[in-house]
Amino acid sequence: MLDTATPPLTAEQLLARLQTLEIDCKTYDHEPVFTVEESEKIKFEMPGAHSKNLFLRNKKGKMWLFSTLGDKTIDLKRLGDALGAGRLSFGSAERLMDNLGVIPGAVTPFATANDRQGAVNMVLDRDFLAYDIVNFHPLDNTKTTALSPQDLLRFLESVDHPPQILDFPAEPL
Repeated sequence: MLDTATPPLTAEQLLARLQTLEIDCKTYDHEPVFTVEESEKIKFEMPGAHSKNLFLRNKKGKMWLFSTLGDKTIDLKRLGDALGAGRLSFGSAERLMDNLGVIPGAVTPFATANDRQGAVNMVLDRDFLAYDIVNFHPLDNTKTTALSPQDLLRFLESVDHPPQILDFPAEPL
C-alpha cells in the first residue's frame, strides 16, 4: 500500500530522479494510449523495444509487475508456473493505484518507485536486454521514456526493486 503521507511520484518527479541518477533518457509526448494496440500508432516515432506491462496477483494476494515485449502473447498459466506463483489474474485498478500509484494504461517498471513497502515483485523479460533502447511510460500514458536496459536495471536497483530476469518465450500463434 502507498504511504498516504507521501503521494505517488509524478512523471516530472520521476524524470528528475532519472536525471539525478545520471540516467540518459529521452521522453516523447503523445496522445494518451491505454493498450499495446493503441500504442501502435505512436511507436513508429520511437526507436527501440516497446513494452507490455502486466500487473498481476495470485489468490494469496502476492503481486507481480511483469514487463515484456509489446508484441508477445502471454499465457498467464504458463507465466504463473514460471514464477512459481500458481494461478495469476490481473490486479484491479484500485490495487494498482494502492500499490504502484498509477492508473491502468500507465503501468510501468518506473512505478516500482511508488511501492515503498516492497509488495510488488518486479519481473523483466530477458528479451529486453538484447535491445539498445527500451521504452516505458514515465507514470503517465501521454509520455514514453526511452533509455538503455542497463539504465532501467540501475533505476530498479535504486528503488529497491531489482527485477527477476525471466526467459519467457512468446506463445505460438
